[in-house]
Amino acid sequence: MKTNKHIPFTLFSVTPSCCTINSTDIPECKPSKSYYKSIFLVLFLLYMPFVSGQNYQIDSLSHLLQNEKDSPIKLELLEELVTVQSQSDFEKAIVFARQGVLLSDKTNNTKWQPKFYEMQGRIHANLLELDSASFYFNKALVGYKTIEDQRGQATTYFKIGWVHKRRGEIEQALKTDLEALKLMEALDDKAGIAGAYSRVSEDLNKQGRHNEALDYALKTIDISKKHQLDTELAYAYTSAGDSYMAMGNFQESYNYFEKALRLAETINFSVFDIINFSNNRANALKRMGNYQDAKKEYDSTLLKAQEVNYENAIYVITANLGEVNLLLENYEEALKYQLETVALQEANKDVSNLTENYDHVSTIYEKLGNFPKALEYQKKARVMRDSTATIESDKVMSNLLTKYETVKKEATIKTQEATISQQQKTQTLYIAIAALLTLSLIGMLSSMRNIRSKRKKLQVLNLELETKNKQNELLMKEIHHRVKNNLELVKSLISLQSAQLEDSATKDAMIASQNRVQSMGIIHQKLYQGENLGSIEMKDYFVNLSEGILDTFNSEDQVKIECAMDNLELDVDTAVPIGLIVNELLTNALKYAFPDNKKGNIQISLLKDRPNILTLKVVDNGIGKTDGMAPKGTGFGSQLISLLTQQLNGEMQEENTNGTSVLFHFKLKPAA
Repeated sequence: MKTNKHIPFTLFSVTPSCCTINSTDIPECKPSKSYYKSIFLVLFLLYMPFVSGQNYQIDSLSHLLQNEKDSPIKLELLEELVTVQSQSDFEKAIVFARQGVLLSDKTNNTKWQPKFYEMQGRIHANLLELDSASFYFNKALVGYKTIEDQRGQATTYFKIGWVHKRRGEIEQALKTDLEALKLMEALDDKAGIAGAYSRVSEDLNKQGRHNEALDYALKTIDISKKHQLDTELAYAYTSAGDSYMAMGNFQESYNYFEKALRLAETINFSVFDIINFSNNRANALKRMGNYQDAKKEYDSTLLKAQEVNYENAIYVITANLGEVNLLLENYEEALKYQLETVALQEANKDVSNLTENYDHVSTIYEKLGNFPKALEYQKKARVMRDSTATIESDKVMSNLLTKYETVKKEATIKTQEATISQQQKTQTLYIAIAALLTLSLIGMLSSMRNIRSKRKKLQVLNLELETKNKQNELLMKEIHHRVKNNLELVKSLISLQSAQLEDSATKDAMIASQNRVQSMGIIHQKLYQGENLGSIEMKDYFVNLSEGILDTFNSEDQVKIECAMDNLELDVDTAVPIGLIVNELLTNALKYAFPDNKKGNIQISLLKDRPNILTLKVVDNGIGKTDGMAPKGTGFGSQLISLLTQQLNGEMQEENTNGTSVLFHFKLKPAA
């Protein structure tokens, strides 16, 4: 039996009165890593008597990474570290994923860039950070399309579909799953086709078309058994169990969930998948009326999820514990779990599950005799149900699947007709071509000499023009590269100078100057690494700037910075002052907004409201400013922001309610 080594990718699939967690990622083919795997095997054989397991793998791979100089091999080692670490700790795994993103960006490795974007997006998704997940999945998709990697596009479409389902956007989810299915069919990838069938089955279940969903699940089981696809077979059993659960056949649902769990344990699925399958089995026990057995399995599964910090599973199992305690008439215990679940779902905008859990909370309050609260949550459930369940959306989804099947059949018929027609035309063409070739050869011999002479002259001219264009482009990139290197040198000199200072205020000012130089250096780095030498993609720039500032203040675990904006390109003259403004605001927030290591969030958004208006907003949920209190620091940062705002012909507004919010409106100069 093969071992499943892919990183788990989970989603929530809600069937009537129970919450399930289904893993839908497919195994991905990885390139050979003979160099470091050979070394790893030798180390393993030498030290196996003393250490074993995952910690040994991580330590050994980390040691190899530290001593490796070759960038492609370092990228392979980072990929393996992400894979191994994801089996137990997403927070640690994302550190290696970020290193992979930075190294592939730095070396402009177009093969590895989308892979690490996809890995980072997958980890963000499992941590319920959906905006960040979407950002990296979209970058991965662009990268895979650039290098024409169809399998990479398909696996990324699957993950984008998961995010849509997580947000309750079922129509968009079905569209992306069908796009992935088309790609897998074009590749004749049996494992990918099986994975796509499972996802379509899930989409149909969410639409209420349970018989069709079951048909797709059984098709997945058949293809998985035929081609010995054990991993896909486990997920297919889960899809069948979901369908039977929705149709009310709880015993059959339990049987399929049991098969999925046993197979996953046999082929060594990750702990995350085992948690998912155990939760599914407990759901079936609950629907069968075995409440005590279901509660026992939920309790043990929740402990496992908490041990590995599996956030997706934690709050789904919490919801299930709330329901099973309600069924056991443990109302106080049920209320505790359900209120915790609703709070998490509201915070994470899990609209697909909120309706059901509002109903549960209402029922519990009614049992406890608190009728005002029961009515309050019943109203919330009704509002949520009205906003998410629309008949028109169901019709659109139904038409999508029908259209896909119809187009597929029509394409097959057209292909067959074209083949027959082509065979008939070929015979006629052979005769005509033979005659034309004879005449053409006579003419070609007479004109060949002239053509060769003209072609040589044209090639020389084209070569000269191409050489000049490349020289100009290389010169521009070299200029930006040198500017970036000079800024790095300035930053290093400031760092050396600040290390000799003892006055804290002066030292803080020097560190702030380093960050300002760094914000400009990143812009020039993006210019010489990118395709367009005249503009900067601001969202990607803000992500890099945020990571650099967090690293400077050693605040990665304390503060999260999120870029809530679409891709937007700006010219260098506009990007530089905006970058300096954002640098000052982030620096100020990290220094003063979160005292005593308080955790917090900062959100950056930049959008073009109108053709000549840019709106920048930076918001934190820190302590804010106290009226009447003198500003902290030297005030140079505030003066710099004011000057830069005037330079961009802008205006600034600041609010200090529940943190600090700074809003700018800039008037762009019309293009010449």
